Amino acid sequence: MTRVSKYHVALIGVAALILLMSLVRFVTGQDDLTSSGTFAAALMLAVPIGLAGLGGLWAERAGVVNIGLEGMMVLGTWFAGWAGYQWGPVAALLAGLLGGALGGLIHAIATVSFGVDHIISGVAINLLGPGVTRFLSEVLYKNGTPAADAGAGITGSPAISGHPWTPSLPVLSDGPDVFGWLESTRWFLVADLAGILRGLTHNVNILVVLAVLLLPLTFYVLWHTSFGLRLRSAGENPWAAESLGVNVYRIKYIAVVISGAFAGLGGVFLVFVSNKYVEGQTQGRGFIGLAAMIFGNWRPGGLAAGASLFGYAEALKLRDSGSGTIVSFFLFGAVLLLGYLVLRVRRMLASDQPAEVVTRGTKDYTLMAVAAAGVVVLFWLWLTVEELPGELVFVTPHVLTLLVLLVASQRLRMPKADGVSYRRGEQH
Repeated sequence: MTRVSKYHVALIGVAALILLMSLVRFVTGQDDLTSSGTFAAALMLAVPIGLAGLGGLWAERAGVVNIGLEGMMVLGTWFAGWAGYQWGPVAALLAGLLGGALGGLIHAIATVSFGVDHIISGVAINLLGPGVTRFLSEVLYKNGTPAADAGAGITGSPAISGHPWTPSLPVLSDGPDVFGWLESTRWFLVADLAGILRGLTHNVNILVVLAVLLLPLTFYVLWHTSFGLRLRSAGENPWAAESLGVNVYRIKYIAVVISGAFAGLGGVFLVFVSNKYVEGQTQGRGFIGLAAMIFGNWRPGGLAAGASLFGYAEALKLRDSGSGTIVSFFLFGAVLLLGYLVLRVRRMLASDQPAEVVTRGTKDYTLMAVAAAGVVVLFWLWLTVEELPGELVFVTPHVLTLLVLLVASQRLRMPKADGVSYRRGEQH
C-alpha cells in the first residue's frame, strides 16, 4: 500500500468515525458526544499528552526508552511557575523547556554514557522530579521569602506575572459564529460536524496551534532530513550507523535532551492553563503520553490519534453531568467493535493463503471471539443501564480506551534497537 493510499484510508476512517458518532448522538440524544464544548475540552486535554508523547517519540526513535517523561514534565511545570511569577510568561516558557531538557540530560548521561538500564533510569527520573521540585519549593517558597509574600506555598508557586501568553487567533476565534448556529440546529451530521469544527477552532490560542504544528515538523525532521535519518538509524541499528560515520552518542544525547524539552513544554502548557505551578498538576500525563506514543506505533500521526483518543475520553468524563453520555458511549463502543469484527472476518475469508490462516488461526479466532463478546456486553449494557454510579462514570472512558488500544496493538513495531545498551565498537 503506497503512502498516498494510506492517507486516503486514514481520511476515510476519520469520516466513518464522525458518521458513527453522529449516528449514536442522533439515536441516543446525548448531544455532548459531539458538542463543541466536549471537543474544546478534548483539545486542551490532548495537548500536554501529545507533547509528552512527542518527547517519547524523539528519544525512542534514537533507541533510548524514556519512561521518565512524567518526571521531566514535573520539572517543566516547577521551573515554568518559578520563572513565570518573577519575569512573566516568556520566561516561564523558556524555563519550562530548560527544566524538562535538564531531566532529559540526566537520563541521557545515565543511559548513553554510563549504560544504566533505560527503565531503571526512567523510574529514577520519575522519582527525582517530584522530590527535587518539593525540595525547591520548601527552600524558595517558605514563610518570609518574597515568593511566600506573593502567594506561594510549599505546594504551589505565585501566579504568573502578567497574563500567560495565550492570545486567541483572530481568524479562527473571531467573526460570526456560524458553527455555533449550525450546532444548535441538532441536524444529523451537519450539527455534529459544526460542533467538532467549532470546538477545534473557537477561542483557540497560539500555544495550542504551535503544539499541533510540532507534529508535522517532527515528521519532516525525522523522515525527510539527513539528521532525522541518522537519528532513526541510531534507533534501528546503531552499529551500522557507526560504521557509516554517524556519531551515535551525540545523536542519542540530542534526541533525549529534545525529548525532555518537549515533556517540559507540556508542563508549561499546564502551568499556563492554571496560571501557576501546582504540585501534582501533571496527574500522570507523562505516562499517558508514553501510552499514546506506543498506540501511535512510534509515528507522529498515530501519536496525534492516541493523544486525541485519551483527551476525548477525559473530556467526555468531565462533561458528563448525569452519566447518560457515558451510557450512550456503550453503543458507540459496540458498533466500533462490530465494525472491527466484520473487517477481520472479511480479511480471513478473502485470504488466499490457507497455510497462513492455519498458522495464525488461534490468535485470529481469539481476537474475534473477544470482539464478539465485547459487542454483546456493550450493547446489553446500553439497553439495560439507565445511569451509572459515579465511580463507574470515572473509569468507563478509560476502559473503552484500553479496548481500542488492545485492538490497535496488533500491528505495533518499535525501533529494533530501542532500549539496547550501545557501546562503540561492540557489535551485538
